[in-house]
Amino acid sequence: MDNEPTQLPLANPLLAFVFRGREPAPSKFIARQSYYPWLVIGLTCTSAFIRTTCAVLVKAAGPDRRSRAMGFFAGAQAIGVSAGPAVGGLLLGTFGWRWIFWVNVPFGVLAAFMGLLVLPQTTGLDSKKKFDWVGAALLTPALIGLAIMFTEAHAWGIISPGIIICLILSVVLLPLFVWHENRADAPLLDPNLFRFSAFRTGALAVFLSYALLYGMFFLMSFALVRGYAESPVTAGLRLAVIPIALGAAAPASGILNERLGSRILTALGMVLCVVSLILLEVVLRENTNSLPLVMVASAFFGVGLGLFIAPNNDATVHAVPAERSGQAGALVNLMRILGTAMGVSACSTVLAWRLQVLAHPGGRTSSVPASELVAAVSDTLLILVVFGVVAGVAAGASRMAKPSAPTTFGR
Repeated sequence: MDNEPTQLPLANPLLAFVFRGREPAPSKFIARQSYYPWLVIGLTCTSAFIRTTCAVLVKAAGPDRRSRAMGFFAGAQAIGVSAGPAVGGLLLGTFGWRWIFWVNVPFGVLAAFMGLLVLPQTTGLDSKKKFDWVGAALLTPALIGLAIMFTEAHAWGIISPGIIICLILSVVLLPLFVWHENRADAPLLDPNLFRFSAFRTGALAVFLSYALLYGMFFLMSFALVRGYAESPVTAGLRLAVIPIALGAAAPASGILNERLGSRILTALGMVLCVVSLILLEVVLRENTNSLPLVMVASAFFGVGLGLFIAPNNDATVHAVPAERSGQAGALVNLMRILGTAMGVSACSTVLAWRLQVLAHPGGRTSSVPASELVAAVSDTLLILVVFGVVAGVAAGASRMAKPSAPTTFGR
């Protein structure tokens, strides 16, 4: 965790933001799908930066204050996310789409300088261990294939040539990546961590919790703009209630985790999420004019995730031996990234299907009345209810699992 490697992962996403903002029109890079490599590489590099930050945070806090530190970290992340919808709507409505990319550059530069000044220098590194370039070369195109499948399956069609190629790419490269990582001296990610049952089920809960969060963002932004005819700025401000509530609850979850334990807290948080989603589904279906109730249900959803995410992430990372917590943090962040893509993909696919049914054969989905569109969003929320139930069960199973020594894949 030297200072220099900590800063390097920020270079790729910053370059991506600069070059994407220079495109003549958003349709140009969307049509070429040229944003996919930058997206996955940027998210992977940012995940490496977050992995380093998590490890430094846990080490600085110590075992007695670890849960509280992770709670504050989750809260800080949520505050950053909360600015996204509101600031994104403001930038889009005021300065144009390019600034959605360019606004990230100064924040990335500031993060690099802060990391250089604040993060401690790591000592005792093994100079013989080298970066796993082969693993990165196998993982990056595999993740690009998964990202395209998650985001474009509903638009291109499940059996379209592009989706089939991406599927083959991922199916071939991911097993090769696992095979290589089991034989690498310094693996990029250690797949053997999934041999710990507590880590395996906890990682599934991480995946589904972020699928919940970003699936909710997608559906509610669609409902507010298309169903309630809100402007992008107003919709962004309304959406901010979710991560603001999450950010308020996350630091408290760290303190409560020390007193109640992660098992009770994650169960309480996910029950609150599921109840909020059911309430929101009923409100959208029965009373499409009740925006205050929509905001209340959304706020409780954010509180529930705030109580769930930090304790679950903390327990998942520390379900493995302490010397492997860095690798565990990297895998947790990978689950988070894949979960965000899966949440948006699943919701967009089901919503597109519902709108197509409402538009009737040959009709345009844009002609669907606002009331029916909101009802379609209500139907799609049931997917998130399923995600929430499974995430709660997985988190509970993770807390009940007994520590066990991992075995090695394929050896």
